[in-house]
Amino acid sequence: MKHGRTAVGFLFSALLLWWTLRDVELDAVWQVLRNANGLLFALCTVAGTAIVPIRARKWRPILEPAVGRLPYGPLWRSTAIGVMMNNVFPLRAGEFARAFALTREAPQVAMTTALGSLAVDRIFDALVVFLLMFAAMLDPQFPDGATVAGRGMSDVAIGGVTLVGTALMVCYGVVLRPAWVTGIISGVAGRVAPKQRDLIVGFVELAVGSLAVLRDTRRFAALFGWTMLHWLTHALAMYLGFLAVGVHVPLSAALFLQGVIAIGIAVPSSPGFFGVFEAAASVGLAVYGVPKDLAVSWALGYHLLSFIPITVLGAVYFARMGLSVRDVTQAQRSPGTT
Repeated sequence: MKHGRTAVGFLFSALLLWWTLRDVELDAVWQVLRNANGLLFALCTVAGTAIVPIRARKWRPILEPAVGRLPYGPLWRSTAIGVMMNNVFPLRAGEFARAFALTREAPQVAMTTALGSLAVDRIFDALVVFLLMFAAMLDPQFPDGATVAGRGMSDVAIGGVTLVGTALMVCYGVVLRPAWVTGIISGVAGRVAPKQRDLIVGFVELAVGSLAVLRDTRRFAALFGWTMLHWLTHALAMYLGFLAVGVHVPLSAALFLQGVIAIGIAVPSSPGFFGVFEAAASVGLAVYGVPKDLAVSWALGYHLLSFIPITVLGAVYFARMGLSVRDVTQAQRSPGTT
């Protein structure tokens, strides 16, 4: 099953990359990148890499109710390893690797707690990304009548905010009525997978601890603030890349585009989201009337510059911790962690 999903991801990425490049003059793309402003691209790379240590910092308030205040070092190294693994291996292997690396450096963190915390992390990511995307569409400079695949972008953004808001409400339901939720899970598991019921219920009970951040106003505000800083920094990195290659769009276009890309990379793809990223960038910038050659030039340049530094850093930390791909794979397959 995993091999099948991997193959589908690679095939889909290849098809999207072909679709994106099929009517693009590669010589023109190369000329744009050669003539790009090196200083702005360097600043773009710094900002694009800075989002990873920010992501590590925003992990702390999620874990704090369950395991106390963790030092920053393990959070940063684990996050860098997770991003590296997502960039190199299929099926978003970095999500598990990030949790696994943290449990190796901070044994007091249970694997289920670490994995549950990442689910909360992603929910807040989605909420903030869609809120910023919606805010970009309120900018007077947003193109009138913009559509993607025949649908108005306001409908897409509102639908995204509604979906994420619903997920957040479900999380609050779990926090407020944990016994009720556990009872439902136990009943369903007893019918569907009776031999695994205790394992599933145990996982849910431990993972619910990660949602405790929603009960604490201070931690909730900290998580929301760090998430907002993360995505505003990401948008700044994208905008610096726009300036570097001569894409003339308002700053709010970066807020809009990161939402489009977030939707795009949710589908199965190759490691590093190659193909999917470029296609989503081309579609998103087309809303602002950016020529495809220029949009693809930005996408390729930005993608590579944001890919290389953190992949190298993550690999260094992975090696220094004495980890191996086999360690991560065996842990993922072992009972109690899946």
